[in-house]
Amino acid sequence: MKKIFIIALATSLFACKKEALIDYAIISGSVLNTVGSESLSINAMDRSFTKTLKVAEDGSFTDTLKTKLNDYVLYDGQNPVFLYLNAGDNIVINYDVKDFSNTLKITGDGSRISNYLIAKRAIETDKLGGNRDFFTLDEAAYKELFDQIANSQIETLEKTAGLPQDYVEKERRNINYFYLNMLSDYESAHKYYTRKQTFKVSEGFLTELESLDYDNGDDYEASQYYKKIVNSYYNRKAGEIARDQQLSSGGLALIEALSTSNQKIKNGILFNYANANLVRERDPKTFYDAYMVNSNNEEHKAKITEILKKLTATNVGAASPKFINYENNAGGTTSLDDLKGKYVYIDVWATWCGPCIREIPALKKIEKQFHGKNIEFVSISIDKKKDYDKWKKMIVDKDLGGIQLLADNDWKSSFVQDYGIEGIPRFILIDPNGNIVSANAPRPSNPSLISMIENLEI
Repeated sequence: MKKIFIIALATSLFACKKEALIDYAIISGSVLNTVGSESLSINAMDRSFTKTLKVAEDGSFTDTLKTKLNDYVLYDGQNPVFLYLNAGDNIVINYDVKDFSNTLKITGDGSRISNYLIAKRAIETDKLGGNRDFFTLDEAAYKELFDQIANSQIETLEKTAGLPQDYVEKERRNINYFYLNMLSDYESAHKYYTRKQTFKVSEGFLTELESLDYDNGDDYEASQYYKKIVNSYYNRKAGEIARDQQLSSGGLALIEALSTSNQKIKNGILFNYANANLVRERDPKTFYDAYMVNSNNEEHKAKITEILKKLTATNVGAASPKFINYENNAGGTTSLDDLKGKYVYIDVWATWCGPCIREIPALKKIEKQFHGKNIEFVSISIDKKKDYDKWKKMIVDKDLGGIQLLADNDWKSSFVQDYGIEGIPRFILIDPNGNIVSANAPRPSNPSLISMIENLEI
């Protein structure tokens, strides 16, 4: 008996040890008719993770994922495949890009939730179609539409066999958050699609949101819809605080708005703000110090610390990071050192960036105003190689002036990373000696840019 017990114990320990080693999921399959070997990517729903998957000539691929997340999107450039993955899952995805809806199949260990997600999305596609016309509906019809979608999704959820009970409970709440999120979006979207800029939802339209708990940390991590609602809620509160207290720092206002919130929510919202806006804070160090006190996520804090270090390296008067041998649309290549002796106003942009495109008319006016002066206007596109022709065409179509350059490695270009650029457009002003005048200069549409340039005595 003792010997049997020892063998059983050893087997149990071996099994536990083996299970502990499986901290990844495997995805594989075949995607036919992709465009290029690197056109397939796997992306976290919260955009915190992305990975390009190599596709063989026959369309096959295989990869492992080792993250703490569950919700992903497999994307071929046209079709999104929503996936739910746990450590130990081994799922197989097969479809033809040219006949996506009829050929998509997901099989293998852990595929049940992903198949439910396919059925769930089919309900939305069937009810909403491929356009956004539903935003033009009146309030009653709009509410009825999304109520029907939510009810159909819950019915599908409950009919799907084999789903873990804890997932079912979370997903039931997530569907409700989807519904509430669509209600929250209605006013601004209806204004846009109907061109009725004075439109306001009627009293009582958002009643369901009034009773919502905005401090559920677990749901904040589990539901992108809840996260979006909560982010909007606290950003609105921060805006009110900034106006009431006349604060110039949006970050400090956000910290005050989140002062009594759940720590998971506080960590998430503050990190997203700091990651995108630390460079835009008038006093980055003051906000940084407050951020470090209010967040307890060490991974987040380490990343924001790196951003601050880059900001310090790009302080006024510091030597500017350099771009070297960037392709010049006019022919040849151009480096920052080629422009020494002149002020250089740099616009970091891309053809897919709407806010970038909106700055073009103002930039062209300023180029004309200071033509012949001791300043060069340089536009650096961070478009990917696949959009090269689009970049060339937009230069012609929009009659872009100045020096038009293409960065050597899009977002990953050393010049872009050395400046800590996380969002575009971004504008930089450098003096004739190659030193930084402003690492975050005013946009062309901001009248203060003209004053800044005139004060240079060029």
